Amino acid sequence: MRHDGRASDEMRAVSLERGVSRYAEGSCLVKFGNTHVLCTASLEERVPPWLRGGGEGWVTAEYGMLPRATKERMRREASAGKQSGRTQEIQRLIGRSLRAIVDRRALGERQISVDCDVLQADGGTRTAAITGAWVALSDCIGYMRDAGMVTGPVLVDHVAAISCGIVGSAPVIDLDYVEDSSAETDANFVMTGSGKLVEVQGTAEGEPFTRDEFNALIDLASDGIARLVDLQKLTVA
Repeated sequence: MRHDGRASDEMRAVSLERGVSRYAEGSCLVKFGNTHVLCTASLEERVPPWLRGGGEGWVTAEYGMLPRATKERMRREASAGKQSGRTQEIQRLIGRSLRAIVDRRALGERQISVDCDVLQADGGTRTAAITGAWVALSDCIGYMRDAGMVTGPVLVDHVAAISCGIVGSAPVIDLDYVEDSSAETDANFVMTGSGKLVEVQGTAEGEPFTRDEFNALIDLASDGIARLVDLQKLTVA
C-alpha cells in the first residue's frame, strides 16, 4: 500500500481545464493531484532564423516554477539572471514532445510557443506539463483553423507523459513528491496516442534496476498514458 492509499497502478486525480487564459490562443490548467500547471499556447507570425523561407513552422516551450510552488519560497530565475539546468532540460523535453506530433509543414511559417508555469508542485511537474501542453496546443491550432490559417491536419497524434518508479521495491505509477524523493528508481515516459515512445528518462537512485523491473514500469506507463490520452480526447471533444 502506498502512503496515500493508492494502488500501484493508480494515478492521482487528473483534470484538464481548457480556456483558462483570456488572451492566449490556447490554454489548459492541468492537475495531477496537488501538482498544478498552467499551460498557454501563443501563436507568433514568425519562425526562428534558421527556418525562414523553408515553408515549415516551429513549436517550442518554456517552463518555470512560481516562487511559492513549493513549501519554501524559491527565488525567481529571472532575478538570478539565468535559468537552472533543470529548467532548460525540462522545457527542451516539452518542446521535443510536442514537435513529435506536429506536421510542421502544415503549420506554415509560424511559431507556437507553449508556456508551462508550475503553480503548485508535488512531483511530476514535467509530465503534467506535457499532458496539459497538448491540450493548449490543440486549442491554438483550432483557433488557427477557425481563422482560415491552416486547412489540413497539423496535429498528427496525441502526446502525454507519466512518471513511474520503484518505491519500496514495488513498481508504481505517477509518483508524488514523497515517493519521488525516496524512490529506488525514478523514470519518466513520454508516449503518443498510438503507443509510440517519444522519450524515456530512467535513473537508478540506489541499486541498479533490472530489465524485468523496467518492463514493469513501461507497462504501467503505457496503461497510464492511454488513460491520459482518453482524457485529452474528452477534453477537446
